[in-house]
Amino acid sequence: MRAEDKLKAFATVTFDHCFVVRNMKIIEGNKGLILCMPSRKLADGTYKDIAHPINVEFRKVLEDRVLACYHDEVKKAGGAPVSAGAREDD
Repeated sequence: MRAEDKLKAFATVTFDHCFVVRNMKIIEGNKGLILCMPSRKLADGTYKDIAHPINVEFRKVLEDRVLACYHDEVKKAGGAPVSAGAREDD
């Protein structure tokens, strides 16, 4: 599978109407969909996350919420993967 085939959508999350994280990616991994944090390419060719959860519990909450929104958008589009956005306003 090519890298383009693995990328399913981009997501943007807004927290409490005051902080936004853009360019998260929903990727088809070996065990299903995963949420990748926004990153930038370093001079040595590696990538480093520029925003990310700092504990496992919040990572799970964020991933579950974003993927639920993605699945809702896919259903609305008739099953075809779409570019998805998620809002975390709680």
